[in-house]
Amino acid sequence: MERLAPLKLADTTWDNVGVLVENPKPNGSNRVMLTIDLTPEVLNECLEKRIEVIVAYHPPIFTGLKRLNLKAPKQAIVLRTIAEGMSIYSPHTSLDAAADGMNDWLARIVDPEPKSCVPIVPSEPALVAALGLEANTTGMGRLVRLASPIPFSVFVDRVKRGLEVSSVRVCTPKSWGSGRSDAEGKLISTYAVCAGSGTSVFRSLKSSVDVVLSGEMGHHDVLAAADGGQAVVLCEHTNTERGFLKAKLQPALQLALEDTNVEVLVSSVDHDPLQPW
Repeated sequence: MERLAPLKLADTTWDNVGVLVENPKPNGSNRVMLTIDLTPEVLNECLEKRIEVIVAYHPPIFTGLKRLNLKAPKQAIVLRTIAEGMSIYSPHTSLDAAADGMNDWLARIVDPEPKSCVPIVPSEPALVAALGLEANTTGMGRLVRLASPIPFSVFVDRVKRGLEVSSVRVCTPKSWGSGRSDAEGKLISTYAVCAGSGTSVFRSLKSSVDVVLSGEMGHHDVLAAADGGQAVVLCEHTNTERGFLKAKLQPALQLALEDTNVEVLVSSVDHDPLQPW
């Protein structure tokens, strides 16, 4: 995981990444489970499949703990993983920032070969050099320019297909016209993406784009984007993250472990807590 998403790329001013639980008596199953959230349902799946290491994208331990007891759901999960010989690793924003990581995948579900795709908030040059990484390939969010413009309706269809969701939430600026048909035909040349919650990252955009794509944004931030002439496409927080596990992380991690007998699985019960009705 450190080779795929170096932890020094994470925003540790608020995030909690890396080994969160190191089990003193690992169960030795050599099975790894990938999940976005480590919920009680996912934990039960890990128990059924006798998982040794859980890679939980969102850190299940986020703030300091003064005690561990079974009455608190999050603490109960940690205690159960320890009792069952499991460890927990969380990459979170290191995976967001990494080259070929979460945001690069999200950016390329619209167009796998855009004219350009660069970080909105690039990693510090000194850090990039110290890690031996290519310049301007790591950082938060992605700013994308298409080789050829596409209609907004095509953009939205590609997002839904790429994320395997039936619907998304859309806000279009008044300058695009008053009806849906006007918006659908609007040609898109540039867009910005941020997996999960994009508000803080989009505030760092130095130039306007046609569309901002994320899981969630604040109400007033959506209005501000529309007032600025930008369309907003929101897909719910974890819907912009979950597909990466099976499409990219599982095969990459399995390849990195090809000389071992470790098996990498993706949770089948992990899902976004918000469901369309």
